[in-house]
Amino acid sequence: MPELCRFLGIVIYMLYDDHSPPHFHAEYGEYKITVEINSGIIDGRFPRRALNATIEWYLQNKDKLIEDWELAEGHKPLKKIAPLE
Repeated sequence: MPELCRFLGIVIYMLYDDHSPPHFHAEYGEYKITVEINSGIIDGRFPRRALNATIEWYLQNKDKLIEDWELAEGHKPLKKIAPLE
């Protein structure tokens, strides 16, 4: 589980050999979601505050997430992304 970022108790990560479309995973306690990078479609459940923070972080880092997805496809080390400020 290569971790990209951690903030406000939310852990953001990608998996090597994961299926398309490009997406990332997020966990907050027992809650889990996946977010498609290109469309922003969310699958899963998060408390509202954690979801809003994750969406804000995603919108700020969409380009970096695409770069990390491409690295993951090539089984290369992923780049950490700064947390939400």
